[in-house]
Amino acid sequence: MQFATWNINGLRARLDFLLAWLKERSPDVVGLQELKLTDEQFPHAELEAAGYSALVHGQKSWNGVAVLSREPARATQVGLPGQADFGARLITAEVAGLSFTTLYCPNGKSLEHDDYRRKLAWYDDLDVHLRAKHRPESPTILCGDFNICPAAIDSWNGEAFAGQIFHTEEERSRIARLLDWGLVDVYRARNPETQAFSWWDYRGGAFHRKQGLRIDFVLAGASLMERVRSVEIDREWRKKKDGLTASDHAPVVVELDWPPSS
Repeated sequence: MQFATWNINGLRARLDFLLAWLKERSPDVVGLQELKLTDEQFPHAELEAAGYSALVHGQKSWNGVAVLSREPARATQVGLPGQADFGARLITAEVAGLSFTTLYCPNGKSLEHDDYRRKLAWYDDLDVHLRAKHRPESPTILCGDFNICPAAIDSWNGEAFAGQIFHTEEERSRIARLLDWGLVDVYRARNPETQAFSWWDYRGGAFHRKQGLRIDFVLAGASLMERVRSVEIDREWRKKKDGLTASDHAPVVVELDWPPSS
């Protein structure tokens, strides 16, 4: 089965682009972030016609997450407890015998902005929630836009940006805490020395100049790692397709040997 995460950067603007990607790649389960629409505005009919049902936690103009799946899924958590004021940023589904969570972590804006401290607090509440409600040894996937570069290799200029937003030790300690709990960064585990990015600024030709950040991850429970067949940052879908403008993020796709043979 293929599991993917993608910050779509506005689903209304990117629906045709998403549908084209779904048709070509045929993933089984997808976590979407930054929908920028309400639950009522979500294009269920168009996605159902493409073979996908959706669980949605939307928000007007900002944030918003969803889980698309080919087989039935059941929402088990909508929103991060204690963080409703920071927007629609998390949804967990039980699907294909897995706990599948997609999240859109706060950006933080700048070290001087109040949102930076709120970002760290959001991560702290995420850690509390995961430890209370999930078990890393069970079949678990946590994916999304984390808005943190875990290490210098994950930034096009990690040395120069050290200590700046996305690159602080305080932010990195929050990712490290998730890994210490028992999750594995699938891309980095399979590609320990590869510098690759999942986000590029629209401005300044950043994509073509290879000036990006790796901030979109699929984290998996350690028990799933032996079932990973492949992991790919789908860079081709950061490019325009047939006149359609891409998101500034690329999808990240993991193929698992799943479900287990009976």
